[in-house]
Amino acid sequence: MEKTTTIKEIAVKLNVSTSTVSRALNNHPSIGEITRNRIKATAKEMNYAPNLAAIQFKKGKSFTIGVIIPELSETFFSDAISGIEDVTFKQGYNVIFGQSHNDIDKEKAILESFKRNRVDGILVSLSKTTKNLDHFHDLSKMNIPVVFFDRVPKTADFHYVKSDLYKVSVEIINFLWEKNHRNIALLKGPNCMASTNERMKGVLDGFIKKRVKTDGSLFGITDLTKEGTFIAMKDILSQKNRPTAIIAFNDFVALDAMEYIQAFTSLKINKDIVIVSYANNPLLKYLKVFKPAASVEQFPYLQGEKATSILLDLINNGQKLDEKGNIILNQIIIDAELVDTSKSYASPAVAV
Repeated sequence: MEKTTTIKEIAVKLNVSTSTVSRALNNHPSIGEITRNRIKATAKEMNYAPNLAAIQFKKGKSFTIGVIIPELSETFFSDAISGIEDVTFKQGYNVIFGQSHNDIDKEKAILESFKRNRVDGILVSLSKTTKNLDHFHDLSKMNIPVVFFDRVPKTADFHYVKSDLYKVSVEIINFLWEKNHRNIALLKGPNCMASTNERMKGVLDGFIKKRVKTDGSLFGITDLTKEGTFIAMKDILSQKNRPTAIIAFNDFVALDAMEYIQAFTSLKINKDIVIVSYANNPLLKYLKVFKPAASVEQFPYLQGEKATSILLDLINNGQKLDEKGNIILNQIIIDAELVDTSKSYASPAVAV
C-alpha cells in the first residue's frame, strides 16, 4: 500500500516550515503567489491528499449533508438531486441519500442514521404518510438545520422551497374550460400532504371564478398506488355527470388512470376524455396517444439547487433573527407552469 504524503514531508523537500505549507495549501493571503504555486505543484507531484478527518475535527463539521426523498426512481427527484449535487460539489460538501419509499417509519430511520453520521444539515421531501413532524423538530436541539423541498410541511415554521401548485391549478381549470370541459374530476393525493390541499384549493377557486358550484362527487382520492388510482377511477367514472377531463395528482397517477380507462372502459383518451397532470416527466414527450394533454412543470432541478443553497447558508452562517428575536424563515415559491406535452419546457420565475 502506497504511503500517504504528509505536510511535513512537503516542507522538508522545499526547506520551508509546515505552517507555510499548510497556509499555502489553504490559500492564506500571507503566502505569496510564487511560493504558494511552488508548494501546490510539489504537493501534487508527491500525490498529497488532505486528511479530511483532521479537517472535519478542526472545523467541527463533517462537510456532508443528508437528503431524504420518497423515490429515486421518479425523474422529478433524480432531477432535484442533480441540482443538489451541483451546488454541494462547488462548495466542497458530500451528499448521502436515503429513500423513504413513502414510509414515515423509514423516513425516521434514515433521519436517525444521518444524525449518527454527524451530517451538517438535511434536505427533505416528505413521504406521503408523514403527518407528525416531531422527528424534524428535534433536529433544532442538535443544531442541525433542515430545509424541505417540493413535498413540504403544512405548517409554516420551516425553511422550504416549493412550486406554486395553487396558482397553476387555477390555470388548469382555465385551460380545460377553454376547451369546453365542464365536468372536471380531480384525482388528489393523501389529505395529509400539503401539496394535495394546494391542488384542491386551486381547483375549487378555479371553479368559483367560473361561477360554478361543485358537490365534490368528481373528487377522488388515491394513495398514489396503481390499485388506489384504479379504485378512485372506478368511482369517478361511475358518476352520472361522468367527467370529460381529469386532473391527476402527478404523471404516474395519470398513466395509471389512462391504463384504467383503456382496460375497463370504451372511452378514447384525448377524444372522449383528457387528463392533465403534474410533474411534466421528460419521458412524456416520447409517448404518442397514451399521454396527458398537458402537465405541470415544477422545475425540480431549480428546487434542489435553491434548497441546497439555503441549507449551506444555514450551516455556514446560522439562523438569521429579526428585531424581535424570531427566526427569519427562508421560504421560496417557484412559479409552476402548465406545459403542452408536445412543446418544450419554459423558463421558471421565482417568488420569495
